[in-house]
Amino acid sequence: MRQVLVPLAIDPSPPPPGSRPLALSGTAMGSAWSARLMLPGGADAELAPALQAELDLVVAQMSHWEPDSLLSRYNRAPAGSWHDLPSPFFEVIDYALSVRQSSGGAYDPAAGALVDLWGFGATKRYDQAGFYAPDAQAIGAVLARRRHAQPLLDRAGRRLLQPGGAVLDLSAVAKGHAVDRLALYLERLGIRHYLVEAGGELRGAGVKGDGQPWWVEIEGVPDAAADTDAAAAATEQPLLALHGLAVATSGDYRRFYRQQAGGRISHTLDPRSGRPIANGVASCTVIAPTCMAADALSTALTVLGPRDGLALAERDGIAARFLVRAATADTGLSAITSSAWRALLQ
Repeated sequence: MRQVLVPLAIDPSPPPPGSRPLALSGTAMGSAWSARLMLPGGADAELAPALQAELDLVVAQMSHWEPDSLLSRYNRAPAGSWHDLPSPFFEVIDYALSVRQSSGGAYDPAAGALVDLWGFGATKRYDQAGFYAPDAQAIGAVLARRRHAQPLLDRAGRRLLQPGGAVLDLSAVAKGHAVDRLALYLERLGIRHYLVEAGGELRGAGVKGDGQPWWVEIEGVPDAAADTDAAAAATEQPLLALHGLAVATSGDYRRFYRQQAGGRISHTLDPRSGRPIANGVASCTVIAPTCMAADALSTALTVLGPRDGLALAERDGIAARFLVRAATADTGLSAITSSAWRALLQ
């Protein structure tokens, strides 16, 4: 039987009389975005440019692909320089640093040098000629530099110190923040019934015109084979009523390459060891009130693995599901869920 998850608190208010469905879409951050909403009667339907501007702002501030972004300029800045932060950047880095602390460093927004080292950055990528996976000496050198190059956030002054050599990468939190910006923009216009998405991460509120919630299918693992009944159950993805909630999934199948011996090199790196994860987690999905939280936490829990990650989820009341690969093969999955996740099951 397929699992169905619904929020613990439901607002039964329908869309205002005269509302009509509207679908919008575009591209940003190297991916597609979309918005489906119930537009109140008389409201302006030309929303796409404004929503695109919300996403473009995130790119201008937080992209590690754009050389002129605020993040890129910070990464190149000299040691000892302080950088005033606009509100969006401040909100994201403040939250990212809090997740670094709560996860014991399993997530670190200043792990950009590791991302580059393993070929997942903007240059010297793993899919380009001449790339070689780093050896232990190179990894150790990057870890040593990072220990002495942690950014310092002055919360009162809303500014960030570049200690010299700190390399930010906000990929695991900025996309979720971008989804939240779409949602909050619609809410500022009085639009309370919507589903917004960017790069597979979603946030929804209210209901559709027929009174049904915005049903979404939890992302699965496309390269997993369902050889057993347990694996088949794990790969049949639950349905989630995205009503006042957001969802994000981190997975080892999204970007990876293989060593000559056949081992999978995932883009999800453990900042503590400096190496790609090898804990069997194929994916981790988190359901949270904001997409920024779901985004960052799904990455942190993926790195922590099914034992320590589940312990953190139970400690902090995080609704999380791990899909874990079989130890003996790259096929077959088992599902592990937190108490907060099971509380959403109907």
